[in-house]
Amino acid sequence: MKIPKAIQNLIEAFERLPGIGPKTAQRLTFYLLHVPQGELDKFASSIQSLKKETVICSSCFSIGESNPCDICSDQARDASTICVVEEPLDIIALEKNGQYKGLYHVLHGRIDPLNNIGPDEIYIKQLLDRIKNSKNGKGIKEVILATNPTMEGEGTAMYIAKQLRSQNANFKITRIGRGLPVGADIEYADEVTLQRAMEGRSEY
Repeated sequence: MKIPKAIQNLIEAFERLPGIGPKTAQRLTFYLLHVPQGELDKFASSIQSLKKETVICSSCFSIGESNPCDICSDQARDASTICVVEEPLDIIALEKNGQYKGLYHVLHGRIDPLNNIGPDEIYIKQLLDRIKNSKNGKGIKEVILATNPTMEGEGTAMYIAKQLRSQNANFKITRIGRGLPVGADIEYADEVTLQRAMEGRSEY
């Protein structure tokens, strides 16, 4: 049976997404065949506007609708504390419990030598420059390293801590507490676990 070109193209498009295999791609495609055209149009419009209507914050490198983002431009946030995370999704998870009131810095990844991702491939230099330019570092009281508790996340945290100390950092460098199980991702943790992790952070 020859598959129509439109169906084959969509299957291949789904297969390029992370975590989507051939069978799942086929199921999603044939499911969409039964969706009303109006819903498909809304879906397509949402995809088209995804990058057109979002920007990367030039300060924290999170994703928002404006630059600077809502968090960086919020005068009520504690600008003396920066929480370093791997991905924008981690900010959403941490913001849910409403306990953390500081700023963020998104690395957009982690150091992963096996996949040829070094410090220069993620936003580590920008973090160091940001702290250095914050009144010569005197405006910062604490940097929280909230990378995921995986081998790569731990290695990234250690590298950043070493770089900060080499700049004679005169502020606290803390690591997110062990409320998170080793090997887990922040974005999948529940609010209570995240709150305990933030409260239980220690000097790094």
